[in-house]
Amino acid sequence: MAASYSLSRCVVSPAGKHTASVIFLHGSGDSGPGIKSWIRELLKKDLAFSHIKVIFPTAPARPYTPMKGAISNVWFDRHKISIHSPENHESINSMCQTLTDLVKEEEASGIAKNRILLGGFSMGGAMAMHLAYRYHRDVAGVFALSSFLNNNSIVYKELEAAPQSLPELFQCHGQADELVFHQWGENTCTRLKGLGVTSSFHSLPNLLHELSLQELELLHSWILKKLPEVTEIVQ
Repeated sequence: MAASYSLSRCVVSPAGKHTASVIFLHGSGDSGPGIKSWIRELLKKDLAFSHIKVIFPTAPARPYTPMKGAISNVWFDRHKISIHSPENHESINSMCQTLTDLVKEEEASGIAKNRILLGGFSMGGAMAMHLAYRYHRDVAGVFALSSFLNNNSIVYKELEAAPQSLPELFQCHGQADELVFHQWGENTCTRLKGLGVTSSFHSLPNLLHELSLQELELLHSWILKKLPEVTEIVQ
């Protein structure tokens, strides 16, 4: 087994007492600081909360097949960007182990699993769905922005084999996305709903393969709904 290692990351710390965490995974070729800056540019401020720590890890550099083997910061390798392509389970599973260490770090700091959200943009959203629905079904929720799962995804197979209570899914997808087609995101939502996942799918007209102010505002509201201040939690 490959040795586990710590991912570099940047953090937006809560203004007050830390009682919940969000792990936000960037898209292929980006970085934690990169997507944090992109969000700040759109919101005109950080994705910040009074009680929630937001963690932006950076994927390790590795050869990436869609770029003809060039080195890129990606969560996993894949044959091509297509819903019809088979998954590269070795690289996905290895990264799930590494990201599990990050989840465990938050638990060790006193954050319960049901106070952690996993999500990301594009490849980061797909990685978060693998991490949550295969390994951490007791997290508070999952978000996937401009993301999809392959038609033959192992996520679907494992959910079919072991159905149970599953974290809620929040999705946003641009209708004009020419890299990860809108219908791929819709297909993912439909398949997961059929396997017992409660989900919301937000279609954004004229949006390409990018983040938008509207979806970040929707995401901000959803995060607060899933991770309310501790004093608001009904015991």
